[in-house]
Amino acid sequence: MDFNLILIAVLIVAGIGLIIGLILAVASAVMAVPTDEKVEALTEALPGANCGACGYSGCSGYAKALADGTAKNGACAPGGNDTAKVLAEILGQKASSVEPKVAVVHCMGILDNTQDKVNYQGVASCAAAVLAGGKGECSYGCLGLGDCVAACPYGAVSVCNGVAKVDVTLCKACAMCVAACPKKLISIVPLKAQAVLRCSNCDKGAVAKKACKAACIGCKKCEKTCEAGAVTVQNFKATVDPEKCTGCMACVEVCPLGTLTAFIP
Repeated sequence: MDFNLILIAVLIVAGIGLIIGLILAVASAVMAVPTDEKVEALTEALPGANCGACGYSGCSGYAKALADGTAKNGACAPGGNDTAKVLAEILGQKASSVEPKVAVVHCMGILDNTQDKVNYQGVASCAAAVLAGGKGECSYGCLGLGDCVAACPYGAVSVCNGVAKVDVTLCKACAMCVAACPKKLISIVPLKAQAVLRCSNCDKGAVAKKACKAACIGCKKCEKTCEAGAVTVQNFKATVDPEKCTGCMACVEVCPLGTLTAFIP
């Protein structure tokens, strides 16, 4: 075996590797995308949940919009006022206050109020159950299989007696549970005293009541009672505008099935 030839081959390979390395180093320096230190600082200050509650694709998207001046500070619900204060310092602005919000489940289809129409034995996922045609008597109700529980990064959601439940002391209003619910039963509302409709059924009164004892029957008593105009009834279902609701609870008092409930943090 000619060791000189082997040595020459090794040196040639090493030389080629060195040249390629130098070319890649020069290319990376020439083609490098310039970084914005402000965007990096803003991204670092955000909680990193990437939940989209701010209306952007994630924390980096919101940070870029803040740096560009196309977004307003105070949209990060998980970060709250503490994060808003840090962002304001980086931006050289006056600190913005973040309105506390929380997730609410619009369903009262607990096991005492409704029942399953089929014995679902598929994948333990609400999304899978929906594709299989659902399982409860109420086609609008919570499936109780916990997609929202799995999606919540703060452990604020649990399933109790067949229905999802939110712990307001843990909820950060990140809206991850909202996105995870295939029935769209969860919404984000201001953390204040207000009336909340705990139902999403849009069937006529008799049909809705047959499916669930606590269903909204669209009787419009709440709408007629609310002096603030916060309650409207469409498609046989009441809707409460949290921005208009004064928390008087007059609509709660006249609701015949107790579907409108008083939400008091």
